[in-house]
Amino acid sequence: MSARTDVDGLVHEGLLYTTTADLLAGTVPFVEEGLRRDERVMVAAPARTREPLRAALGTAADRVGWADMTQAGRNPGRIIPWVLQAFADRHPGHRVRIIGEPIWATRTAQEYPACAQHEAMINAAFAARPMSILCPYDAVGLSPGALAEARCTHPVLVDRAGRRPSGGYAPDDVVARHNRPLPAPTGPVATLDYGLDTLAQVRRFVTGHAADAGLDPERTDDLLIAVTELATNSVAHGGGSGVLRVWSTDEHLACEIRDAGRLTDPLAGRLAPGHDGVGGRGLVIVHALCDLVLLHTAPAGTAVRLHMRRGTTAR
Repeated sequence: MSARTDVDGLVHEGLLYTTTADLLAGTVPFVEEGLRRDERVMVAAPARTREPLRAALGTAADRVGWADMTQAGRNPGRIIPWVLQAFADRHPGHRVRIIGEPIWATRTAQEYPACAQHEAMINAAFAARPMSILCPYDAVGLSPGALAEARCTHPVLVDRAGRRPSGGYAPDDVVARHNRPLPAPTGPVATLDYGLDTLAQVRRFVTGHAADAGLDPERTDDLLIAVTELATNSVAHGGGSGVLRVWSTDEHLACEIRDAGRLTDPLAGRLAPGHDGVGGRGLVIVHALCDLVLLHTAPAGTAVRLHMRRGTTAR
């Protein structure tokens, strides 16, 4: 069940597995074929996938790059630029082969829309690059909705019956479907209107609420960079002003920037600097620094919601 290799550009396949045996039947040949072809191979997945695959590969595992997706891809918006693209960029002149599992059973409902959009955007982000990407999906642990959208985001599906084209392939529909107004916050919300002359006040506002929430100082610095990037972009490109809202949840400190600008490129912020358009570079930084980024854009304006985990960042 190894991936097709008769194309020059992207091969993006979804592997639907129900047992560990199914998982290994789809992933071991994929890795071994890449190594035989002298491709550069990486596995970015949770331990539930990584550990049996590493054991099954034996000494060949030493020739594979390994990443814990629960850390490297904790924010789904970080995966394309800082995991997949970063690996490909480290190996110019070589086809790369990646197993990437961005959606697992303990992902939260809050995280899922960004995961689905990530899977859909892979197809446009890497359309012309020499890459083979296989995305495992736990067909027992994941919801029927997640499995249905796997069929929409992968042009080819693989399971124990073999490989077949996906009859429901429609990645743009998935991106649009999850571009929804963000849910209302629960609990008290602090609000600050800002413009060019009040950007310094934005930093003080965030710093104070981060201290009240008990956010680690290093995470506070990361959040300040992210909020400043977005607020500065509002002033330059979003009508000259915006609204900042801050609130706490049981797990996160949330900051939301709203302005009158509209993002017309779904890949804004999803490709690393050097490949991204000017308008998306700030968002690339934001994705790199935050634990979760949710976004809604429409003709009336754009909202970007940042989440920083309180306490440890490990899952």
